[in-house]
Amino acid sequence: MAVDRSTVPGGERDEAGTEPPGELLSTPVGTPAYAAPARPLDAIDRDILRLLQTDGRASVRSVAERVHVSRANAYARINRLIDDGVIRGFSARVNHERAGHGASAYITLKIVQNSWRTVREQLRKLPGAAHIALVSGDFDVLLLVHTPDNRTLRELVLTRLQSIPEVLSTRTLLVFEETDLNADPHL
Repeated sequence: MAVDRSTVPGGERDEAGTEPPGELLSTPVGTPAYAAPARPLDAIDRDILRLLQTDGRASVRSVAERVHVSRANAYARINRLIDDGVIRGFSARVNHERAGHGASAYITLKIVQNSWRTVREQLRKLPGAAHIALVSGDFDVLLLVHTPDNRTLRELVLTRLQSIPEVLSTRTLLVFEETDLNADPHL
């Protein structure tokens, strides 16, 4: 996912209405941000990542205060994390049940050897697909889906997934309850 730098934290202007130092719009959206290997992360970088994972809307000023660096330093560090591809984007954590997706499942798939790229592109188009991973072990792909109800989930598995020629078999694991480990415990 390309990072739309107009939505990164800290898009605020200072009191004079000017952009703060460390302007976050240095790389156009769509430019590969991580052509070179990522630079090593220090404790402050890891603290910034933890804070942004908990609250992607935190202002740079707030992040700077919480990790005890200047605002300019926080801007520069966030910029570097984006440019290095460490931060891939910013998003909202959604309560899927409250958003109308009361059924969630992990689906394991066995696929035809060497068909990963083809299968991945077809899985990306599935309504409710939230996460796709190529894995090792007894199956090849792990797919997380969120659907409005079990009937829609059944249709997705039995009709949509099973109709993909490269999918040899599936196994569906219903999610009864989820715990978001990145959620702020104070909210």
